[in-house]
Amino acid sequence: MPRRYDPDRRQRIIDAAIRVVGEKGIAGLSHRSVAAEADVPLGSTTYHFKTLDDLMVAALRQANEGFAQVIGARAGLEDPRSDLAEELAGWMGEWLAGDRTGVELEYELYLAALRRPALRPVAAEWAEDLAGRLARRTDPVTARALVALMDGICLQVLLTGAAYDEEYAREVLARMVR
Repeated sequence: MPRRYDPDRRQRIIDAAIRVVGEKGIAGLSHRSVAAEADVPLGSTTYHFKTLDDLMVAALRQANEGFAQVIGARAGLEDPRSDLAEELAGWMGEWLAGDRTGVELEYELYLAALRRPALRPVAAEWAEDLAGRLARRTDPVTARALVALMDGICLQVLLTGAAYDEEYAREVLARMVR
């Protein structure tokens, strides 16, 4: 039987992995659950992703793109006349106001790096990229501290279920920027 040409299969598998984690958490992720969700043979998932860590790395990279798109859509970071704290608080507001399941998924994959060393470089890429962007407006130490503060604010909102308070975020970020 000839092999079926399916150039989008790898992407469908990644998308399916993201949906599985969104619905069942990391614990529900397996090659079998992803194959069923993507409606592909089990062998396709293991062909494209030898290990679950490989699949989770691809999913985390794609999830990281969500926040990068929010950042890219707002040009204020590049404008030295803009209020940096206001820009950062606005970014978080846009990101957290979007699909909450997507944000939770990104953090679940991000935090999975605690137990899965293969994910650590990808998780670190996100923080390093953002710190690099912020260092253009501040110094490298302040940039890293801002990333940590933003991470903390986002985690608190996600963990407590509280509404995001943009004014609070702007105020604490401004204190650090000064």
